[in-house]
Amino acid sequence: MTAGMQRVTLILGLVLIAGFLFVALFAPFLAPYGLAQTTENGVGFGQYQPPSAQHWFGTTVAQEDVFSRVLYGARTALWVIVVSLVLSLFVGVPLGLVSGYAGRWLDRVLVTVMDALYAFPTLLLAIVVSIVVSGGESSGFGGVLSAAVAITTIFVPQYFRVVRNATVAVKQEPYVDAARVTGASTVRILFRHILANVTQSLPVIITLNGAEAILTLAGLGFLGFGVESTQAAEWGFDLNKSLAAVSNGIWWTAVFPGTAIVLVVLGMTLVGESLNEVLNPLLRTRRTAAPVAVGSDVVVGATGEPEMPVAEESAEPGAGESDSSRREGDHV
Repeated sequence: MTAGMQRVTLILGLVLIAGFLFVALFAPFLAPYGLAQTTENGVGFGQYQPPSAQHWFGTTVAQEDVFSRVLYGARTALWVIVVSLVLSLFVGVPLGLVSGYAGRWLDRVLVTVMDALYAFPTLLLAIVVSIVVSGGESSGFGGVLSAAVAITTIFVPQYFRVVRNATVAVKQEPYVDAARVTGASTVRILFRHILANVTQSLPVIITLNGAEAILTLAGLGFLGFGVESTQAAEWGFDLNKSLAAVSNGIWWTAVFPGTAIVLVVLGMTLVGESLNEVLNPLLRTRRTAAPVAVGSDVVVGATGEPEMPVAEESAEPGAGESDSSRREGDHV
């Protein structure tokens, strides 16, 4: 269903996402050192060591291996993305279905609440929720969970609005009326008949929200509301710790975590935009038909294959003569 540049961007995005998933899942086996390891065989790594054969991406001010922390950071990012998206779907989609189908006062209350959350500055809302959920703790599980819940609070209004608007549009369709007449329960109508017809755009939103989750997580870590560095590696936190070193020419502590963020966000954005063009009929790429050769006796279709012969018409008086007679006349 894709062609040209659209296919190129989709494949490039899928390759970047596949690489991210591979690194995140196998980080403990790929990383040469632990995420907070500072010594090997009793010898310290040293502060701000440049990239070398022993430390491919150099070391940090805390004598940690940058390459290992970048790999483990992918693992943390994947956990936050998965937890936040799953929670957003389980909360936003049912609320959107109920609000769009029930209507009346329940719809007005839910729409007002979701609009208020949607209008709130996203990063500030994530910071507030993260502080409330974590309770000041920055443990590995607690930090990841608080970041995921904070990001979920941002995503729920988006899923609610999309599903609610689609439910309002389809709840008067004949198949819904038929299910209602046959005595189907409201829960069965919502999740059996309506849900499958209002979730076509969710794959696109999920992909784009994955990129937004990476940026929000990096923002929380950069501001100091992420996960403790000794508990889990996080790219935004590492960028924050590298600010003082950049001005002194120590570039490797910031370039590699920043590049990881850019590549993951780029991959998810490319896939999301390509899926949007594929699933949206108005944006879907259409191949142009091949031109028809003038004077040819065959019509060439869009695939380059002949489709139908063109009937020859002759306005000459001898159009009805036999082929042999015409050939003899031509020789004469």
